[in-house]
Amino acid sequence: QVQLVESGGGLVQPGGSLRLSCTASLPNFERTMMGWFRQAPGSERKFIARSGVDTSYTASVRDRFTISRDNAKNMLYLQMDNLTPEDTAVYYCAAGRPGKFYPVTVSDYQYWGQGTQVTVSS
Repeated sequence: QVQLVESGGGLVQPGGSLRLSCTASLPNFERTMMGWFRQAPGSERKFIARSGVDTSYTASVRDRFTISRDNAKNMLYLQMDNLTPEDTAVYYCAAGRPGKFYPVTVSDYQYWGQGTQVTVSS
């Protein structure tokens, strides 16, 4: 059974850092495109970063967030630095659909975690 479980969210002050983790119970993890999305209240779920064939970020986080993975442990990470209140959202880990080598849309991803809340506030 495929399962993605995020952890590491919480409350942080502006300018602070958090590291999100995603534990993936997923066959062939090392060959799966993995991504991070976030969803703020009243907004659509939006792409943040992906890791696999390439590493890609949305412009608003490119210089502050770093996606990484440990294929030996089936883990995906998102290091978030210099956080701002605009980064407040529920963050989701996702596994790309087979054959999607550059997934950026919600429909490009097949499996999702339950999400972890990140709140940036003083």
